[in-house]
Amino acid sequence: MDKQRDFVLRTIEERGVKFVRLWFTDVVGTLKSVAIAPAEVEGAFSEGLGFDGSAIEGLTRSYESDLLAHPDPTTFQILPWRGEVDPTARMFCDITTPDGEPAVADPRHVLKRTLAKASDAGFTFYTHPEIEFYLLKSSQFGPDGPEPVDSAGYFDNVPGGTAHDFRRRSVRMLEDLGISVEYSHHEGGPGQNEIDLRYADALSTADNIMTFRTVIKEVAIEQGVYATFMPKPLGGHPGSGMHTHMSLFEGETNAFYEEGGQYQLSTIGRQFIAGLLRHANEIAGVTNQFVNSYKRLWGGDEAPSFVCWGHNNRSALVRVPLYKPSKGQSSRVEYRALDSAANPYLSYALILAAGLKGIEEGYELPPEAEDNVWSLTDAERRALGYEPLPASLDHALEYMEESELVAETLGEQVFSYVLLNKRQEWQEYRAQVTPFELKRNLEML
Repeated sequence: MDKQRDFVLRTIEERGVKFVRLWFTDVVGTLKSVAIAPAEVEGAFSEGLGFDGSAIEGLTRSYESDLLAHPDPTTFQILPWRGEVDPTARMFCDITTPDGEPAVADPRHVLKRTLAKASDAGFTFYTHPEIEFYLLKSSQFGPDGPEPVDSAGYFDNVPGGTAHDFRRRSVRMLEDLGISVEYSHHEGGPGQNEIDLRYADALSTADNIMTFRTVIKEVAIEQGVYATFMPKPLGGHPGSGMHTHMSLFEGETNAFYEEGGQYQLSTIGRQFIAGLLRHANEIAGVTNQFVNSYKRLWGGDEAPSFVCWGHNNRSALVRVPLYKPSKGQSSRVEYRALDSAANPYLSYALILAAGLKGIEEGYELPPEAEDNVWSLTDAERRALGYEPLPASLDHALEYMEESELVAETLGEQVFSYVLLNKRQEWQEYRAQVTPFELKRNLEML
């Protein structure tokens, strides 16, 4: 770590960095940033930077408000959009109390704590997200809703179009920040795009997702458009998910791989999936944390609505992708409920905890869903045991409130805050009178 700190200090001097931004997230997943002068970086490494934690959503209570942000030198990067006039760098931070203890409500710490539990069991958790978002002409909208930048569809090429240039610029910026991109393409909705990040350990992936969102927003500003990660911004069009491929490794060996196993999936892999299925409803209040999230889950297209798994079945909650017989290391599972607005630290912590619980308790994997789950009748789904995902945020919170797994993984403070914050969101949503109601009922009733 000392060598990494020395590298950061040397790079700051050699590159003429004028500002260093210290990044962390609140419990909802909003990125927070404070800029310090280069001369203050060494002190921040050794002592941390003090701030009022009670002013940050869910981070601490008012009577214990003093917190310290400790920059992680391994996350140092020059921000490519700041230009050469005032070169600016960033580092993610770990949050501690004044006595050096990790802040219990720091989302990054919640994930690190769960990763440590996996490590104690001999596992490293790797993730690969496919992040969808919409490009709109602006954040303003009229009676017909937001206006997308194009009317293209899945995999469409838009010669000279905004989306084509946008993705190229975004991918270059991400690569400049050390974030490897696997694919980028136009998605199914008008103005909808997807960029897939390469496999990395879950903590790096969560950091990369927070950086990714910032890059996308910055490129949108640069190009005079607006980017949103809202799960369902346009009625009648697909929502924006963050399907995540994941695997556990034991050293250099993929613990999900078993030669000769069904779909090359090991017992550990099957138990991990069983854990995801059993606890899916309990974790939905975090993986799908907004009222709008459930418009995506129950809006059709490729969003999952029922708790089941299948081999290459895109209607299932958990998918086992097509495998290559010669590539055992690529064995993985895909969790499809997660949306692009989720807090990646808390979401990955809960997904991992659910999978580990399946392994620890030896959960049995139910039969796979072989057919399109949406095409079945309710009676057929009930007969097959396909439980529905929560239909709304308040429904998800009912599951979450009773979940020992979620309470234990998040910790008491984060657990209580998420429930309080999301209940308030639901109350405000439920109290409104919507344009739908006025248009449908005002003159008729």
